[in-house]
Amino acid sequence: MSAIITGEAVVLELRPASFAARSLATAIDVTATLVVGLGLFLLLAAVPFVVDFAAVRAILVVALVALLVIVPITVETLSRGKSLGKLAMGLRIVRDDGGSIRFRHAMIRALLAVLEIYMTLGSVACLVSLFNEKSKRLGDMLAGTYAIRDRAPKVKPLQVSVAPQLAPWAALADIGRLPDPLARRISLFLGQGAAMAPASRHALGLELAGEASQYVAPLPAPGTDASVFLSSLMAERREREFKRLTASAQRAAAVRSQLERHGVGGH
Repeated sequence: MSAIITGEAVVLELRPASFAARSLATAIDVTATLVVGLGLFLLLAAVPFVVDFAAVRAILVVALVALLVIVPITVETLSRGKSLGKLAMGLRIVRDDGGSIRFRHAMIRALLAVLEIYMTLGSVACLVSLFNEKSKRLGDMLAGTYAIRDRAPKVKPLQVSVAPQLAPWAALADIGRLPDPLARRISLFLGQGAAMAPASRHALGLELAGEASQYVAPLPAPGTDASVFLSSLMAERREREFKRLTASAQRAAAVRSQLERHGVGGH
């Protein structure tokens, strides 16, 4: 997982594409290029030319440059880092800072691709990609880009609710100091715990419940199941956060309404 910190101090988690996914995407692109190139060659061979051989050779060179350089640059620039192969594999090329690539990045990648993919039959790109964390090829290193998984699986929202037997406790408990990192770990446990082995789930539930107990007062009745406690805790925390944000939005709207009535900020 690659973490990008934006200027607003927001952490973006981008998943670099695997070597296998990049290889398949490149294979699709190369195959499509070869098919189009063969089609153009057959078309040129079928047309009776009245010009000399030098003119025919010039046309072939121009067509080759267009296929290997101009078309990839245009496609990646306009699509913000995609190609036929990357679209099929759910990948996209981005800058090292997580932003969309531009003409300069696409040009460097396309020019280097002629050497590391076509002239060396992909051997250079393969070797370079194998020995770096983000499966970058030489063109990516010079352009400052890498491939990410553009089609990440959708994450279902966590469905939790306060257990009926813990409703009186949840209404009175102080849970405002629960740290966000711990809350995320609990949410992951509640969302993915069903796939764990029962013993592992029970042990992890007890561990998380023990950590959460340091920030909750009072604690629920002794003997409360750890999963029930954690689920009720997260449900009540979410409900209180929703109410807090709603009240904050209502106060802001009221202040804005008063300012507008008094003509403040109207111009």
